[in-house]
Amino acid sequence: MSHYDDRETRAAGAREDELFARLPAQIAHAKANAPAFAGLLADVDPEAVTSREALARLPVIRKSELLERQKAARPFGGFAAAHWGRDCRRVFASPGPLYEPEGARADYYRLARALHAAGFREGDLVHNTFSYHFTPAGSMMETAAHALGCTVFPAGVGQTEQQVAALADLQPNAYTGTPSFLRIILDKAAELGVTPSFTKAFVSGEAFPPSQRDALAARGIQAYQAYATADIGLIAYETPAREGMVVDEDIILEIVRPGTGDPVAPGEVGEVVVTTFNPDYPLIRFGTGDLSALLPGESPCGRTNLRIKGWMGRADQTTKIKGMFVHPSQVAEIVRRHPELARARLVVDNPGLNDRMTLHCESAAADDALAAAVAASIREVTKLRGEVAFCAPASLANDGKVIDDLRKYD
Repeated sequence: MSHYDDRETRAAGAREDELFARLPAQIAHAKANAPAFAGLLADVDPEAVTSREALARLPVIRKSELLERQKAARPFGGFAAAHWGRDCRRVFASPGPLYEPEGARADYYRLARALHAAGFREGDLVHNTFSYHFTPAGSMMETAAHALGCTVFPAGVGQTEQQVAALADLQPNAYTGTPSFLRIILDKAAELGVTPSFTKAFVSGEAFPPSQRDALAARGIQAYQAYATADIGLIAYETPAREGMVVDEDIILEIVRPGTGDPVAPGEVGEVVVTTFNPDYPLIRFGTGDLSALLPGESPCGRTNLRIKGWMGRADQTTKIKGMFVHPSQVAEIVRRHPELARARLVVDNPGLNDRMTLHCESAAADDALAAAVAASIREVTKLRGEVAFCAPASLANDGKVIDDLRKYD
């Protein structure tokens, strides 16, 4: 079967009707069971929100606001309807920190649809290298693979030689993880004389340009990508047509002008805003902070849902490095920990297509001990390794930029 289910190929109008027929009940549920929405949507009649025009009149909840509300009301800022126990199996912490509940439903993040489009099938052995601690990426992939009938080896990140040893012993045919870590494993396998068994891969968390896709294909690995977040789960996914990403069946996606809630014209780049039907975490008009644009027409693969170009950058200065979001507030926290620092700017680049971040710090007291202490703070605050570069006081540009993403994917 080339499609996950018949919903993917239904008439576009039928999908739109079904989504907006479901929406009033979801808004009512959010108001009744998520205290934050009870306040934000106090004057909203759920039964009146049955069109995109009506939905566009509701407020957008952005990650920055979610973070601030969570700080004021732990753990979920009043946005979750789930409670500890049977309806909340796990809770995760993404950088910020932002806390996300994972409910008890099978394929909670709805990624099975995307894995199916990538060729994953019952009986596959999936080598899952996404993290299994703090952040939900490992669980996101594992629960989706299990929904398809796959077996999962929970490899997690790091320990490259042990990864290759498991590859040699178990012969998994499928990989999930970041594209950069897949390259690292393949290179280490070649160094150790191990022939990789992967024939398919599902990657996310980083940019995946055609040059990387073609390089993997030359090594016998067909790789596909998806766009998903810890808050929403699956948003859109690549298909064999390789023309943009098809939007998931169980969300309402809008593209809005950054900083507003106003939908932009088709084809115009704007912020991705998502409304989910998740009963445990009923986010209504959640601004992801990611930029994208709608593509015209339908996919040649036969799926009829909207398509987006994929991830096109950030609407704010928050960026994603090795699958982890890094926020301007985290840069500020690092500076606060070290009185010797005046201002700082996090510069992100990718020499050799490997993400690297360097914190450029203004300081009159720069030395090796301070550099080591700042590097330790970077690791503790962001959960990523970063380099430190000192510069003279008042030498950084006075333009308000805290994170400067210079990565190129040519």
